[in-house]
Amino acid sequence: MTDKKYIVGIFNDEDVVMDAVQKIRSKGIKIHEVFCPYPVHGLDHALGYDRPRMGVPAFLFGITGTCLAFLLTFWTLGIDWPMNIGGKNFFPFPTNIPIVFELTVLLAAFGMSFTFFFMEGLGPSVKPLIFDLRSTDDKFAMAIDLNKNTVSDSDIKAFLSEVGAEEVNVKEV
Repeated sequence: MTDKKYIVGIFNDEDVVMDAVQKIRSKGIKIHEVFCPYPVHGLDHALGYDRPRMGVPAFLFGITGTCLAFLLTFWTLGIDWPMNIGGKNFFPFPTNIPIVFELTVLLAAFGMSFTFFFMEGLGPSVKPLIFDLRSTDDKFAMAIDLNKNTVSDSDIKAFLSEVGAEEVNVKEV
């Protein structure tokens, strides 16, 4: 059952793609995504993406790791198995800083990874949408979702050819 239809424009050069994205967005056409063989500086801004907010979960997972590390070291060395380290019979805070740092980094890294996979819908059972296999080698593929645009198919195809696409294909998913 096909319920999504995309028009895919194939480009050769990153400068042509950047120019095409600006022209297409100025016409009011919504671009689903641009697939590139390497990162293109400024493309996310040209597509109108907001700044990523991965810093928020990173901070939350990091602070959780810090609290858990302090709780772990305080419980093990202060309550469960108290030790007299260096003639001091109290909780030795400075000696536990490496443990706190390592657990903070560990929980922040794993938490950010799992958050990214969850938010982007990635996983072992998810089949990726590949619009053109050449976008991993040397071509730039611009996918336009026809369900989200009010402009007709033929107008979008003509405009893609006009802005520099060497091929224009229709892909049903």
